[in-house]
Amino acid sequence: MQNKGAIKFFTILLVIVSVYQLLFTVFARKVEKDASNAANGDVRIERSYLDSMKGEVVYNVLFRKYTYQECKEREVNLGLDLKGGMNVILEIAVEDIIRSIAAPQYLTDPVFTETMALAHTKKANSQADYVNLFADAFEELNPGAQLAQFFMTPETRGSIDFNTTNQEVVDYLKVTAEGAIDNSYNVLRNRIDRFGVVQLNIQKLERQGRILIELPGVKEPERVTKLLTGTANLEFWTTFQASEVWNYLDEANTSLATILAADEAGVSTEESTETDLTEAPASDESLLDIPQEDLLDTTSLDLLTDLDSTAALSDQEAQFYRENPLIAVLTPYLDNQRQFIPGSTVGVVLIKDTAKVNEYLRIPQIKQLFPSDLVFSWHFQPDGDNGEFIRLHALRATRNGQPVMEGKYVTDARVGTDPYTGEFNVSMNMNAEGAKKWANVTRENVGQSIAIVLDGLVYSAPNVNEEIKGGSSSISGQFSQADADDLANILKSGKMPARAHVVSSEVIGPSLGAKSVKDGMNSFMIAFIVVLAYMIFYYSRRAGMVADIALVANMFFLMGVLASLQAVLTLPGIAGIVLTIGMSVDANVLIYERIREELAAGKNLKAAIKDGYKNAYSAIFDAQITTFLTGLILFFFGTGPIKGFATTLVIGILTSLFSAIILTRLMYEKMLSKGISITFDTKISRNFFKNTKIDFIGKRKVFYVISAVVIALSIGSLATRGLNLGVDFQGGRNYVIAFPQEVETIEIQDKLEIAFGEAPTVITYGNNSTVRVTTKYLINDDRAEVDSIIVAQMFDGLKPYLDSDAQLDDFLNGQDYIISAHKVGPTIADDIKRTAVFVIFASLLIIFLYILARFRNWQFGLGALAALVHDVLIVIGIFSIFNGILPFSLELDQSFIAAILTVVGYSINDTVVVFDRIREYVGLQKKRERKDIFNSALNSTLSRTFSTSFSTFFVLLAIFVFGGDVIRGFVFALMVGVVVGTYSSLFIATPVVYDTIKGEQTTRVLKGTVRK
Repeated sequence: MQNKGAIKFFTILLVIVSVYQLLFTVFARKVEKDASNAANGDVRIERSYLDSMKGEVVYNVLFRKYTYQECKEREVNLGLDLKGGMNVILEIAVEDIIRSIAAPQYLTDPVFTETMALAHTKKANSQADYVNLFADAFEELNPGAQLAQFFMTPETRGSIDFNTTNQEVVDYLKVTAEGAIDNSYNVLRNRIDRFGVVQLNIQKLERQGRILIELPGVKEPERVTKLLTGTANLEFWTTFQASEVWNYLDEANTSLATILAADEAGVSTEESTETDLTEAPASDESLLDIPQEDLLDTTSLDLLTDLDSTAALSDQEAQFYRENPLIAVLTPYLDNQRQFIPGSTVGVVLIKDTAKVNEYLRIPQIKQLFPSDLVFSWHFQPDGDNGEFIRLHALRATRNGQPVMEGKYVTDARVGTDPYTGEFNVSMNMNAEGAKKWANVTRENVGQSIAIVLDGLVYSAPNVNEEIKGGSSSISGQFSQADADDLANILKSGKMPARAHVVSSEVIGPSLGAKSVKDGMNSFMIAFIVVLAYMIFYYSRRAGMVADIALVANMFFLMGVLASLQAVLTLPGIAGIVLTIGMSVDANVLIYERIREELAAGKNLKAAIKDGYKNAYSAIFDAQITTFLTGLILFFFGTGPIKGFATTLVIGILTSLFSAIILTRLMYEKMLSKGISITFDTKISRNFFKNTKIDFIGKRKVFYVISAVVIALSIGSLATRGLNLGVDFQGGRNYVIAFPQEVETIEIQDKLEIAFGEAPTVITYGNNSTVRVTTKYLINDDRAEVDSIIVAQMFDGLKPYLDSDAQLDDFLNGQDYIISAHKVGPTIADDIKRTAVFVIFASLLIIFLYILARFRNWQFGLGALAALVHDVLIVIGIFSIFNGILPFSLELDQSFIAAILTVVGYSINDTVVVFDRIREYVGLQKKRERKDIFNSALNSTLSRTFSTSFSTFFVLLAIFVFGGDVIRGFVFALMVGVVVGTYSSLFIATPVVYDTIKGEQTTRVLKGTVRK
C-alpha cells in the first residue's frame, strides 16, 4: 500500500476535524442540560439561564474561545421534523408589482384587467415567470397592440414611452419585479431575524418570487404567518431628543423601584396587584407600539425581584439593581464628555434585557409618566463588537398616534457618492403629493431627526438640515456601501407593497419532533447492532471486527462532516444514515468475498488480501458511483426532507469508501506485520453459496413471465385503483391531531364533513387516539386568515372529542391538539409533480449513460435500464395494490420519490457488481460459452448479493418497526425495493444483456467489455 504516511496523516486530520466540530454540539447540549436541571421544570427560569449563557465561553480550544451562542450556531442542525418548528414557502405576488407600475387610470381598463386575469389562469399550469405569462396573455388578447401605454408614468419616464417595444417593456418589468422580490426577501429576512430563532433558514427558490423559510422551534405559527405575509410598512416619524426623554425615564426608574419593591414584599394592595409584571397585559396602547415584545429576544422574562436573579451579584450590585431597575438595564446614550448625543437614541440595552425593558415600559403606572405622543422603538440591528447591544429610539407620534408621513409616497431610492468627500449617500424621490408633505415636515423639523421606520423598527434617523422642496432628498451618514444599499432597499419597500402568500407550509409540534428523535435513535441503534453482529457472524471475529471498526469510524466521520458543513439532519436524513450503514457494508463484503476467492485459489494470506482489495476496486467504485449519482440528483433537485436524505446519503457514500478501503487496509497490514492469523469465514458460513451452479440464464424465460405478470397486475391496479396521492402531488392540507382518548375515524370524518361542507380523508396515525386529516377545503383561497378559518371550523366540529376546557387558541397555536400541519397549494403541487417525473427520468438516463461509458456497449446499458424500469413499476404498483389494505399509509409524497431513487441506486449497485464480474470473466475465459460466462458471474456473486441484501433489508426492517409512523411508508418502499432490486439484478438485468447479444456479435460485444 503506497503513501501510507500521507494516508495516516489525512486520517488523523479527519479525526481531529470531526472531534472539533462535534464538540460544539456536546458543549451546547451540556449547557442546555444544566439549564434544565437548574430550572426544575420552570420554563421561564430555563430560558433565562440559557439567555444569560449566550455570551459565556463554554468551549476553549487552542487559541480560540467559543461562547454558548457560537456553539449553538455550529452544532449539528436538527430539521423541523426532529425539533419542531415551521417550514413555509412564500410566493411574492408579482401581479401586485405589475399593478403598482401601471398607470392608475389603466388599473380598471378592461384590456388590462382581462390580461391580468388570463395571466393568473395561465400561472396555475405553467412554470414560466408571471411577467412572461402577462406578456403572452396580452399578445393573445390584443395581437399587435402596444404594451407600453399601460406603464407610461412619471416614475417610468426615460424607460418607457410610445416608442418602447413590447419586449423592452417586458424586460423593464422583469428587472423591476426582480428588484422588488429581492427587496421583499430582505424585508422577510429582517422580520424573521427578530424571532430570536437559532439556525433559521431563508433562501430564494428557482421559481420567480418564491422564498423558503424554515423556523425551528417556533410555537405560534398563526402569528408567524401573519407577520410573514404582511406587506412592508414604511413610515417616517418625527422624534424626541434624548435629553428631553431622560427626565421622564429618571422618574420612571424611581417609580419602578417602588413598584418592584412592593411586588417583592408581597404587599396586597390594589396598586401592587395591578402592577404585578407577571400579569401585566400586552395592551394595544403600549408605548412600544409594535409587537416587539414578541419579535425581539423574549427569553429574559424573569424579574429582578426574583432573588435568584441577583444571587450571583455582590450585595452592593444587588442593591443598585433594586434601587435603579430601569437604569440598570437601559444605559444612557452619552459621548465621552458624558453629554447626551444629539438625536433620537435615548439609550442602549443588552439584547438579553430587551424583554425586561419591554415589560417595564408596559406597566400602566410607568406608561402614564410619559407624554402621550412618545413612542419607543428599537433599532433594526444590534451594535457592539459582538452585536450584544441594541439602541432604543424615542419617536414622536401625531395627535392620532400615527407617524408624520407614510412611505407610500417614495417613488425611488438610489445609492450615490458625495463628489467632494467620496462618502456613500442615498438619494430619495417622492411623488408630487409626497413632495408637498415632505416639505412641510422638513420645514417644521429643521435641526431635528426624522426616523425611517420599517415594520416598527428604526433603520435610520438622519438630521434635517433645511426644508426640502421638490421631493428629492439626500441622506448621508458615514454609510458603508452595504449600509447605503440596505437603506435604499428599505426606502423602496414603500414603493411596491407586494403581497406574500403561503403556497406551502408545514408545522411540526415539539412533542412530535421529540418522538421522531426517539424513534429515529431507536431504529439507528438496533440497525447498527444488527449489522455489527452479522459481520462477525459471517466473516469471523477478527475480519468482522475490522469491518465493524470501519463502520463505527464511518458513522463518526459522517457526523463530523455533517457538523462541519452545517447540514440539517432530518428524519429522512436519519433514514439515510441508517441506510448508509447497510449499504456501506457492501464495500467490505466485496473485498472479503474477493479475498475468500483468492484464498480458495491457493494464495497465501498476504497475497490474497492484496489481490482481494485490488480486484474488488472496480466493482466497489462502479457500484458506489451509481448510487452517488442518484444521491446528487436528489440533492440538486430535491427540497426539504428529500435534500436532507440526499445529503446524508452522498456524504455517507464518501465516508464509507474511505473507511472500507483505506482504514481496513491499514488495519490488515498492521495485523499482518504482527503475524496475526486472520480468517474470512466461520464454520457456519464457510460453505454458504460455495460451488453453486444455478442455471439463471436457462430459466430466464420463467422469470420473464413472473415479472410480466407482476408488472401487468401493477399496471392494472394503477389504471383501476390509482395511487393515494398525498398533498405534495395534488395540493391540500394535512393535520395530525392528538385526542385525549381513542376516537373512531368515521366519526371524526362525519363531524368534519359537517364543518367543512365536504368530507375529508381521516386515518389513524400510529394509535387510535391520533388521526391524520387530509382535506382540499379552501385550498385555492390565498387569504392570510384562511388557515385560522379552517382550524376554527375544525375546532367547532371536534369539540365533543376534546378536553372540556379546550380553547380555540390551543388549536391555532398548534401545540395541544394539532401536533403537525402541512399545506401545499395547487401551483406548487404541480411543480412537485413535474420535478418528480424529471428527477426519475434524469436518474435513469444518467445511470444508462454511465453504464454505457463504463462497459462500452449499449446492451449492458439496456439491461440495467430494463431492470430499473422493472423495479420502479413494481414498487409503484405494490403501493397501488396494497393501498388501504395494509395498516399504515401508502401515500405518495416527496419522500416516496426519494425512496424510488434510492431503490434505483440500490438496484444498479447490485447489477453493476454482476456486470463487472462478467467483464472480468470475458477477459480471463475467452473460449467459454456465453451462457456459462453469464451463469458463472451470477453464481460467483451470490454470496455478496445475499450479504448486502440481507444486511440492508434488516436495517430497513429495524427502521420500519421502530422508526415511527412518520417514515413507515417511506421505509416500506425501500424494503420492497431491496427485494425487487435483488431479484432484478439476478433474473432481469443480466438475462436481458444475454438476449440482446446475438450470434456473431457475441465475441465482439463481450470483448468490448474487457477492462484495459
